[in-house]
Amino acid sequence: MIEKLNSIKQRYEQLSEILSAPDAMANQEKWRSNVKEHSDLSEIVAAYDEYIRTKDALAEINAMLQEPLEPEFKELVHQEQSELHEKLAQIEDSIKGMLLPKDKNDERNVIIEIRAGTGGEEAALFASNLLRMYQRYAERHGYKAEIITLSETEMGGVKEAVMSLAGRGAYSRLKYESGVHRVQRVPETESQGRIHTSAATVAVLPEAEDVEIQINPGDIRIDTYRSSGAGGQHVNKTESAVRITHVPTGLVVQCQDEKSQIKNREQAMRVLKTRLYELYRAEREAAEASTRKSQVGSGDRSERIRTYNFPQGRVSDHRVNLTLYKLESFIDGDMDEIIDALILYDRAKRLSEDSGQ
Repeated sequence: MIEKLNSIKQRYEQLSEILSAPDAMANQEKWRSNVKEHSDLSEIVAAYDEYIRTKDALAEINAMLQEPLEPEFKELVHQEQSELHEKLAQIEDSIKGMLLPKDKNDERNVIIEIRAGTGGEEAALFASNLLRMYQRYAERHGYKAEIITLSETEMGGVKEAVMSLAGRGAYSRLKYESGVHRVQRVPETESQGRIHTSAATVAVLPEAEDVEIQINPGDIRIDTYRSSGAGGQHVNKTESAVRITHVPTGLVVQCQDEKSQIKNREQAMRVLKTRLYELYRAEREAAEASTRKSQVGSGDRSERIRTYNFPQGRVSDHRVNLTLYKLESFIDGDMDEIIDALILYDRAKRLSEDSGQ
């Protein structure tokens, strides 16, 4: 590990010299690549420097304990020795996590698909809550949120919503949201005050880039139709809504959120490319038995990952057995405590698998 860290630090210092050279920006593409690599290495280099400082401090303490000391002072030195041992172990664990292979999709923007599940109108209202939750999370983190397509019910619920979140590291934070989200609460329409259980599914996909997914025009069928609002009322007299079918895979994407047919077509193609990217990625990973899973749990949409219990004001994530009694702030986008726990759990799991090999 030390040999690898020394190599990383050497590369970091080399990049620092390159970036400070007078002609560093002569080649813009190369400069951007160097800046990104330098930034990516900065965290692990800082951790390694702290590791070296802590190890040196521990060596001094160990040497001090070889000398004759007053009992009270010796006790203080032993206490500092214990604290440095603990700190060194924590830094080592942190560095091991940083050295794990990174998901190449972590820095991508994401496409989030939300669909009402079992529970009728209550499920649709819950899907609407989830949509707003991710929008508020995006605001908190400075991500740009954009609704691509939205199908609502007459009561303001969401049958289906597709949105994009653009920002550095969006996928690394939100990829654990894929799965079934369950809600337990008393619906507004419930006169007896009984608690109902409903569900909505969430799929988080890394957004594909144009250079990665090229679609043969002959493989798609494009249909246009009139946009409609809740209850089927027409909100647009022109055929601006677009439905694209990818014939080889059977994937169907439709978009009617924009007034322009051209804009709807662009958005639909964007979602189609992302779904195809995810489909090909899943097939590739299934074919490579050694490929690690990047999501906590199976990531299957049929897997119940979280329960939102309104009467008790709690949210429970079943993968890390973590329950928070702050449901109101959580659905207002304050999700980091659970997301951080999922990231740490995933890192610990992969470290365990890595050490077991």
